[in-house]
Amino acid sequence: MPYSKDPIIATVAEALNQQTVDYLRRLLPHLPTTERPTRKAELVALIQPYLQGKELKAQWEKLDPLQQTAVSEVVYSLDSHFDAAQFQAKYGQLPNWGAVNAYGTLQNPSRLGLFFFDYLMPEDLQKRLSAFVPPPAQAKLKTEDEIPKTIQQEQPVIDYNSRTFKTQVVDVSVEQRLMERAAQQDLLAVLRLIDTGKVSVSDKTRFPSAATLKTMTAILSGGDYYTDPPPEEDNFYDQPIGFIRAFAWSMLVQAGGLAELSGKKLRLTKAGQKALTLAPPKTLHTLWQKWRKTKLLDEFRRIDQIKGQTGKGKRSLTAVVGRREAITMALYACPVNHWIQVDEFFRYIQASDYDFEVTRNPWDLYICEAGYGSLGYLGYHDWSMLQGRYVLCLLFEYAATLGMVDVAYISPREARSDYCNNWGTDDLEFLSRYDGLLYFRLTPLGAYCLELTDHYTPASPEVQPVLRVLPNLEIAAMGESLTAADVLLLELYTQKVSDAVWRLEPTKLLKAVAEGYRLQELEDFLVARSPEPLPQTVEQFLADVKSRTGSLQDLGTARLIECNDPAIALLIANDSRTKKYCFLAGERRLVVPLESETRFHRALQKLGYSVPKP
Repeated sequence: MPYSKDPIIATVAEALNQQTVDYLRRLLPHLPTTERPTRKAELVALIQPYLQGKELKAQWEKLDPLQQTAVSEVVYSLDSHFDAAQFQAKYGQLPNWGAVNAYGTLQNPSRLGLFFFDYLMPEDLQKRLSAFVPPPAQAKLKTEDEIPKTIQQEQPVIDYNSRTFKTQVVDVSVEQRLMERAAQQDLLAVLRLIDTGKVSVSDKTRFPSAATLKTMTAILSGGDYYTDPPPEEDNFYDQPIGFIRAFAWSMLVQAGGLAELSGKKLRLTKAGQKALTLAPPKTLHTLWQKWRKTKLLDEFRRIDQIKGQTGKGKRSLTAVVGRREAITMALYACPVNHWIQVDEFFRYIQASDYDFEVTRNPWDLYICEAGYGSLGYLGYHDWSMLQGRYVLCLLFEYAATLGMVDVAYISPREARSDYCNNWGTDDLEFLSRYDGLLYFRLTPLGAYCLELTDHYTPASPEVQPVLRVLPNLEIAAMGESLTAADVLLLELYTQKVSDAVWRLEPTKLLKAVAEGYRLQELEDFLVARSPEPLPQTVEQFLADVKSRTGSLQDLGTARLIECNDPAIALLIANDSRTKKYCFLAGERRLVVPLESETRFHRALQKLGYSVPKP
């Protein structure tokens, strides 16, 4: 949220006395007076009454509508400063301030100069104006029901005759990715992958390894947004895009407490194991709520081309929790199932009270080289370059991965040109891998994660019949439609016979149940992906395994104590002081649950016995 460190002017008299005589004389043409005093005290005494009582309202009524709106915005703001960027974003233009010099100083003020002094409104004037000035309208967010399938884009081409680069306008297809169902499938697939010990991360940064990113991308529904060409191929583009969804999942499960570092690999925590048995929407809701507060990663670090984010520059970066909170508040204004252009979302954030800063000192950040490439120079750190890139990352990499928003995008290459005038950007095809995001759409799952609604009803899954379940307990893949996530689940519960055939084996199923997996998950999976009902032999087989796994129950760890006389064992097992904490196992042995061990020993001593330490 924005906060003000601007100086405060308490009274109109104080503000007038701070101005030069020349400036005060330039205010007189806006007043209904023919007097032209030359001394400051006389000028202040002449002007001040017009900013009080009925005269004040008369002066306000002479402002044009846009000037009146500027006054209204400050009267009802949290501070006394006119925010030009916010006003421009909200209304598309600035009010008439009069003649302004090259340094932004008013030389010949318009009537607004009676209400603002160096763009600050005196506090007593602010209070008097609130009595009759109406509050400003709330910023509105524009939405779209449909988005274009293609957009026109300027792209560089090589003119081989002149050996120069030229630009041509081409139609570029807009890719849409529906993330709501994908996120629910991906969550379980990622947790299973972690459980197999195939997810490696750095013990310092907690970032996933390159091999892990490739492995994880293969199991995600639809893969990642972009696919970089192999490095050995001769291609026009040299700047890699990299992974987005796979990286996000690796960080989300850690921040959400579903996985923890064990050596150099991730392993599921108890919460992660439990998540395999829960409905995915509930877990996705938890992941978003925990991500909002995590300090595991500052998403701005993912804008690789902006350097200086470590060391001294890190101290200047603002708190990530505050940035996420501002964007979350802005997302509350997004209607479900309506597309929003990201630049319109940028405008809305700036026009509302949800604006934020990425750094308190842009001089610490740079592109390519710290001196010439510093972002501190005027015009070299526009909102879209810093705050905008942070918003793109949070939406494209995290909100979309969790299924909270659907996305529409193109390649990031040449998608945005706001950085092109900065020093050292000649060889950059994009500033961030997220530059291609054009639109997003809040999903019903997103509304649930944002807690705009208390309940979420998942849409019926659209699953293609890709398996044939045979009476001989074999499962055969139909065609090549089986996803990597499907294969991962099959290998968890079944025995692989060939490249496209798996078999239901009692030993494999019993092992999966012993590790905490549910047979119901396998049965639901087979029913959803088979074009026909399960054969009777398969249903009976699964029912038998369920019966066997339900016949036994793990009651926890216990200590086994042996008595040298059956009579002593019988006495202890039936005495009122000890029988609550143990039970007989045979004639001379007692079983003491671990959680009751201390109380058992105390009661046993009262009975006159004691067990020596082993």
